[in-house]
Amino acid sequence: MNIQLTQKETMLLQDQKSHEEMCIKKYNNYANQAQDPQLKQLFKFHASQEQQHLDTINQLLNGQLPNTNQQQNQQQNQMQSNVNSNDSDLCQDLLMTEKYVSGTYNTVIFEFTNTNARQVLNHIQKEEQQHGEDIFNYMQQNGMYQVQ
Repeated sequence: MNIQLTQKETMLLQDQKSHEEMCIKKYNNYANQAQDPQLKQLFKFHASQEQQHLDTINQLLNGQLPNTNQQQNQQQNQMQSNVNSNDSDLCQDLLMTEKYVSGTYNTVIFEFTNTNARQVLNHIQKEEQQHGEDIFNYMQQNGMYQVQ
């Protein structure tokens, strides 16, 4: 299905495209820096999902409505490792990034006129929120994030 984007929708998607590109770079870079093998695996998994998000945004920018019937293979890892301060810094940065990116999707969703495109963007936002939850859970389980 093809869609016609407004100028504002195009501008907002271009912003999201740059956010997704940065997420991909961060997750891949941080996967190489992380000490804990489980954290490396989590970052690589999220990098691949961020690439899917980028592909979806590019499809929308090309006027194509992507298929959202994608299988979600969410890995629930029981993560226990030796905490290292570098891993903690990487997690903290990515958690802040996911909070920001998820919030920007909220604005984009409300600005879109096409209901199906809104649903596609909402699907991406839910995955961004899941990335944040995965990182939060890892941090909490490893003493990097204290809920008060």
